[in-house]
Amino acid sequence: MHIILTCFFSIIGLAGSALAWEAPKVEYSADTQMETADVVMEGQVFYAPGKERREMKTGADAMTMIIRHDKKLIWTLMPEANAYMEMSVDQSQDKTDFSDYQVEQTTVGQEDVNGIKTTKSKVIMTKKNDNSKLGGFWWTTKEGIPMKMDMISVEGESKERIKMELTNLKIGKQDPKLFEVPADYMNMSMGMPNLKDLMQGREPVEDSRPGRKSAAEPKEEGFGLKNLFDLMK
Repeated sequence: MHIILTCFFSIIGLAGSALAWEAPKVEYSADTQMETADVVMEGQVFYAPGKERREMKTGADAMTMIIRHDKKLIWTLMPEANAYMEMSVDQSQDKTDFSDYQVEQTTVGQEDVNGIKTTKSKVIMTKKNDNSKLGGFWWTTKEGIPMKMDMISVEGESKERIKMELTNLKIGKQDPKLFEVPADYMNMSMGMPNLKDLMQGREPVEDSRPGRKSAAEPKEEGFGLKNLFDLMK
C-alpha cells in the first residue's frame, strides 16, 4: 500500500507542478476513495496548509500517512507496533524535469461532485523525447480542493490508471495533533533494534526529537519474545 500511495503523491506532484496548481489555503476533512487496477482503498483525509493526513484501508490492511509539506517530510504510522517511518518528500516524488513535458490544459466546465460545485479541467502532458503521456481530468473546488481525479499514465506498452474522489467534505479547523507523530512512537527509520540488544534486555531510546525512540539502552526488566513479535508486526 505504501508504494501505491507514494506513486499517487508522485502523480499529484508531477501534474500539480507542471500546472502551477496551488495548494488549498483552507483546512478541511473528507472521506476518500482511491482506486487503481489492483486495489481500491478507502479512508479519510485531513488537511491544513502545509500539512496533510491520509488514513487508508484496503481489506484488513490499514495505514496512516502524514505529509508535512512545510517540513518536506512524510511519516508512515504503524499503530500496531507503536512505530513510524520517516522519508523526505523529495524521496517520494518523481524527479522528472517538468520542462521535458508539453502541457495542454483545458477547462471543460462546471460540475457537481458529491454535492460540491467544482471546475473540471482536462490535462494532457506529453514528454517531448519519448511521447510518454500523463493525462486525464481534475475536479477542483473554488478553494482549490481536489475533489476528484482520474488520470492515466502511458509509457510504451505500459498503461496505469489511478482515480481519487472525496465525499463528505467539511471545511473547517483541524486538530493540530492530527499532523504530528504520537510521542510514544518509535522511529523505525533509524533501523530495527539489534536482536542481541533486545534479548539482553535493552529497549529503544530517544532520538533527536523529544519523546521519540530510536536506539537501545539498558532497562531493568527483560524484553520478552511477545514484545519482539509485537514489534515486528
